[in-house]
Amino acid sequence: MDKIRILQIGTESWATKYKYPENVKIIFANEKIEKKKDIYEIVVVERNLDDEEAEIVRQMSMSYCVFIVGDFKLNRPTTRLFNRRMASNLAVEDIQDFLTNETKKYFPHPYGEKFKPENVGVAQGFKGSIRWNGQYAVELEGDYGNQFTQVAFWKNNIPIVKDQGLEFWLEYEKDDTVEISLSITQFVPGSLSDVRDSWTFSEEDLKEPVLIEGRNGDGQLFVSLRAAGQGKLNIIALHDRVSRWDLGAFLVGGKRYVTSEREEIFSYFDPGDFKPPLAVYFSGYKTQEGFEGYYMMRKMGCPFLLIAEQRFEGGGFYMGSPEFEVLMVKIIDEHLNKLGFYPDQLILSGISMGTIGSLYYGCNMRPHALILGKPLASLGDIAANETLKRPKGFPTSLDILKRYGGGTDKEAIERLNERLWNKIRNTDFGHTKFIVSYMIEDDYDSTAYNKLITELNSAGVQVYGKGLHGRHNDNTAGIGAWFKGQYERVLKEDFDR
Repeated sequence: MDKIRILQIGTESWATKYKYPENVKIIFANEKIEKKKDIYEIVVVERNLDDEEAEIVRQMSMSYCVFIVGDFKLNRPTTRLFNRRMASNLAVEDIQDFLTNETKKYFPHPYGEKFKPENVGVAQGFKGSIRWNGQYAVELEGDYGNQFTQVAFWKNNIPIVKDQGLEFWLEYEKDDTVEISLSITQFVPGSLSDVRDSWTFSEEDLKEPVLIEGRNGDGQLFVSLRAAGQGKLNIIALHDRVSRWDLGAFLVGGKRYVTSEREEIFSYFDPGDFKPPLAVYFSGYKTQEGFEGYYMMRKMGCPFLLIAEQRFEGGGFYMGSPEFEVLMVKIIDEHLNKLGFYPDQLILSGISMGTIGSLYYGCNMRPHALILGKPLASLGDIAANETLKRPKGFPTSLDILKRYGGGTDKEAIERLNERLWNKIRNTDFGHTKFIVSYMIEDDYDSTAYNKLITELNSAGVQVYGKGLHGRHNDNTAGIGAWFKGQYERVLKEDFDR
């Protein structure tokens, strides 16, 4: 396992005073704090810092991961660091317990994954109907019996190491006449018969992510689904994520939100210097679950909010049910209010899939600026391009079309296209800047930029565009460089940063 590094700023090294796990490394700094490019998983401060030291520590730390140890009165630089890094207090008498039981939650590399329906195996004993709904779900219907019996399992075993926590979240839909439970079995490494541990979770348990721990050592996990009753059962997705227990989702401080339909939204907030603007970044397409853009956004210096969602294969373009969309707006509003900012002190941004989130909720928020790289807008056309223009290039688009367009015909394509364009046409963007870098021969959505200019009816709206030759994924580096450059320009010119 990767080392969890603790930068300890104090007078006596913890390495000689306390016991700590093998995967924890303590870097002791007494009078001089060495400036490095490293970002430490944990920073503990046992004395006051001067301005230069506080800035060095800020650059080498993450929010929610700084601790002030002891009861000394904080000077101004240390107080500023405490606030900007959302720090916590740690009592001296709690240090040993912290090292023994809490440090494991600060591991450096978050990880999460979602298993595709093709990873689902249906139990041989199931006699009902089976239907694969693209990459979105496996749909079962039939009689599962009066007692819980296995109806499905996931083919790929999942590794777990000693003392590690893994969270599982099951997305599903079912008739009320069907009951389910989730069974997880840990096998001894290299064995398919020697059981090391096991867990069974009821439907009530599954209302929240369920947590298991490698309490008996390393092993491989086998996950299966049991059912009883009669009716429909749609197995949408199984997610497994390395857990931070009570400290957050993916990153320490990450927040998880869920709708009544079991669809999730994730956010991560860093207050930066508490000065405008709030920069929101919607993650793009990705199959490894988690946030995108953390290191890029923290370099901006301003408060930022990362948003991610893990529906469909690689993401669901941030559209959803009315409940899902109201929740998304609420998340952004909450953080604006927390900072005391107004919509004209808000930037929404994203690249590729993230541009849909920015445009779609930009209609609700009407921010100061939308900064977009490789914009996508006509989701129906993106799916239609899967047939001839981009064969088998992005099958997720077909799942989106069927789910939110209501079919796969021309009418469904147009319905899905209109979902965004109708919002844009009916929004006053008179005080918003659109800053867009796009691919001229984009094979996902070649009309996004030109149609955006046509559909913006607002007086006073400003549009800055830069086209690069190539298909959607031909010059990601060029798009990224222009995207970051424009971010810096807006911060400097419009917010005096």
